[in-house]
Amino acid sequence: MKEIYALGVGRATPVFIELAEACGYRVVGLYHYNDSRTGETDHGFPILGSFDDLFNSDVRGRNFVLTMGNMKIKQDVSTRLIQKGGFTPTLIHPTALISRFSTISQSGVLVCSYSEVHPDSTIGQGCVLWPKVIIEHGCQIHEYVFFGPKAYVGAYTEIEERAFIGQCSVLISEKAKHIGENTLIGAGSLVTKPMPDNIVAAGSPARVLRER
Repeated sequence: MKEIYALGVGRATPVFIELAEACGYRVVGLYHYNDSRTGETDHGFPILGSFDDLFNSDVRGRNFVLTMGNMKIKQDVSTRLIQKGGFTPTLIHPTALISRFSTISQSGVLVCSYSEVHPDSTIGQGCVLWPKVIIEHGCQIHEYVFFGPKAYVGAYTEIEERAFIGQCSVLISEKAKHIGENTLIGAGSLVTKPMPDNIVAAGSPARVLRER
């Protein structure tokens, strides 16, 4: 059984601990963003130190799952780990349905239970699919995109880097063709048109509320 360490101690951490375990890894311990909790335990796992402690150690050949929700931080930490020789393996829950005609990055993608990725779709490095997300056929998902539970992405949609697709939102095929970089789609939204970069949109139909 391979060993893995979890980075980030927060409310979502146990979700990704269980995902790692379901994929056959043994979670050794956790790292927090600072040293305020070093020596404590969280969900029965020891907090081994801070991110600074980690990066001052030898990470070469070690596996890490990044549990933080801020995708910019996740991207930065992941980049540092990989540059120092660490690994962020892609974790796909055994109940997920992944088409053999899809392409999923082998670095840092986290696919939770009962999610689906349909044929001819591409999932970039560091993306997170919470439970029951559906990515229809022909979609292009760029790096570090977050999908909340039960988000539905219609066919032939392109989603740019670090976009946030809220839970139970629906992106309509052939209408929501493009979601911009860093754009946030609010929970429960019905997206019927392309959305630009760096905005917050929500509603049914979704409309731009403000810049992000």
